[in-house]
Amino acid sequence: MKLAGLSRQVALSMMKIAMGSALLVIFGSFVFYYLWEKYWPDEIPNDNNMAPSVPEWIWIICTFVFVIWFAVHVAIKLSRRILEPLNSVAEGIRTIAKGDLDVRVSVGDRSLGEAALLAEDFNRLAEKLQHMSEAQNFWNAAIAHELRTPVTILRGRLQGLAEGIFTPDKAQFHKLLAQVEGLSHLIEDLRVVSLMNSGELNINLEAVHLFAEIKSVTDMAENMLQAAGQSVQLALHAELVWCDSVRIRQALLAILDNTSKYAVPGTVTIRSREQDGMYFLSVADQGPGIAPELLPNVFTAFHRAKDASQRGSGLGLAVVAAIVHAHQGEVTCFLNDVGGTTIELCWPSSISSSGDCLH
Repeated sequence: MKLAGLSRQVALSMMKIAMGSALLVIFGSFVFYYLWEKYWPDEIPNDNNMAPSVPEWIWIICTFVFVIWFAVHVAIKLSRRILEPLNSVAEGIRTIAKGDLDVRVSVGDRSLGEAALLAEDFNRLAEKLQHMSEAQNFWNAAIAHELRTPVTILRGRLQGLAEGIFTPDKAQFHKLLAQVEGLSHLIEDLRVVSLMNSGELNINLEAVHLFAEIKSVTDMAENMLQAAGQSVQLALHAELVWCDSVRIRQALLAILDNTSKYAVPGTVTIRSREQDGMYFLSVADQGPGIAPELLPNVFTAFHRAKDASQRGSGLGLAVVAAIVHAHQGEVTCFLNDVGGTTIELCWPSSISSSGDCLH
């Protein structure tokens, strides 16, 4: 049976002790009796005396002491090699318990197999914990930043109304309501992304006439798109599709909101098709497009371009990705033929469908 690294090292060390002891006794005995017979033949006891003589007792005691020393020496040497990574991991655990996630441990002798693997696993765990801590700090800062603007506006307007600076008319209340609705959308987006990250975003799949659902979303977003100088063109597949219609509407509305903020005036084309058991839903604008280096992070929460003129992603598109992944699908973003951006959602069109999301 093939032994793993640490087991092999222990077994080899035990074999060294056993074989060394046996060789010492066997060959040492030949040397001892050879020298005794050559130099002290008169001291050799006769055959009738079975008890060991004084020289034999000296030889037995010296051999016993040397074998014990040899076994202890090998055991200490092996234990030090084994304990080096284990002690390093124990110290690393105590350091992490104090809140220092920068700690990394020494792997030591890689021939020890399991012990070295334990140290490597600890380093990977510490690195992951550090990344999670940094991500949590980033999320906290990003959420605070996202909430600061609407809360500041609400506070300013409410303070102005309380002090009589603003007239408490219908227009003021509509402005306050708009800020509250914005906060509600932000909180819901945060909830969706958090549920997806924890694997608890549940969806209710049913057969849906998605044409009507998409049309209702575009009607809802009509004023928002018109304010940005944009109009919608629909080219939709009319068959039943298995999906959570509420979540798909939420994803489509997030895409249209993103388009109204960052795309140039023009036509926004929404297309759908079914291919190889997969349903494709895409939203395409006419520019200015996304820089190629930003495409890999376009669905990352709170990731924005440094250049404000470039198209951003923020939290809205992270919500889109979370919803599509909950449908066991994929979402992609790419530049289209007219220099704009196309965001395409793809998921199985029926419960039994399986396929690839290819353009």
